[in-house]
Amino acid sequence: MDIRLMQYYLAVVREGTISAAAEALHVSQPALSRQMKDLEEELGVTLFQRGSRRITLTEEGMILRKRAEEMLRLMQLTEAELTQARDTITGEIHIGAGESHAFHFLSRAAGQLMQEHPGIRVHVVSGDTADLMDQLNNGLLDFALIFSEFDRSLYHSLVLPQEDRFGVLMRRDSALAAREIVTMDDLTGKPLLISRAADGQLWNGEDTRDINVVGTYNLIYNASLMVEDGLGYALCFDRLINVSGDSALCFRPLFPELHARGTLIWKRYQVLSPVVRLFIQTLRELNPPITA
Repeated sequence: MDIRLMQYYLAVVREGTISAAAEALHVSQPALSRQMKDLEEELGVTLFQRGSRRITLTEEGMILRKRAEEMLRLMQLTEAELTQARDTITGEIHIGAGESHAFHFLSRAAGQLMQEHPGIRVHVVSGDTADLMDQLNNGLLDFALIFSEFDRSLYHSLVLPQEDRFGVLMRRDSALAAREIVTMDDLTGKPLLISRAADGQLWNGEDTRDINVVGTYNLIYNASLMVEDGLGYALCFDRLINVSGDSALCFRPLFPELHARGTLIWKRYQVLSPVVRLFIQTLRELNPPITA
């Protein structure tokens, strides 16, 4: 099996018919059909269930599709590495992150890298753990910054040096705004907005029967608008919403203090691009912490 044959196979899978794939590849239909038949004979399996309209992959066909995509991806990465070995380092880094002030650690590392190598581009997606893990596992992200447990056998990880402090975002005219700190007892019966990712960390086995969760969120900016409009109190990390000056909102830390530390994860057993490897190296060189 050579790379060109894998490209042809994936074109057939993508287009759904031999004729459409032949047209897309600018080859004759009989020649392409013969190559697919030869591929099946070489492997000793049936790859397609040929219907009247579109082909359907067999189980063996789906396995080959996955491996063919990996082979092409590896070839592309190899070409990129060889190019970058003789030229300046360029490329893209895709990071998914839960909202956190500790993201400064990643931002500063990216900034240092981009200053040294202007051809590097960084793309950031915000979301909660479930969203980010899906994108990471589907190959849409190189890294995910999360605040929950994960399967360490599947991911490499780097614990961020800075912690985030939990507290309550509220209107300045709310009943709890006059306090310097807020306890969980103070929140009993109050309408609460909870981050989808932080629920388990907040209650920590406590009795939740008197907890009145009126909504959930995954982006704190949207939650801050809900707080401003009087929907409730938002439990969140500190320093994510500007509550200074004439802001209608204020933030009060929880007592006893409750902190969370983010972890940057990336998939094991995958070929990393030179840019991604360089980013990991930069992060490790900057750890221990950079203070805000």
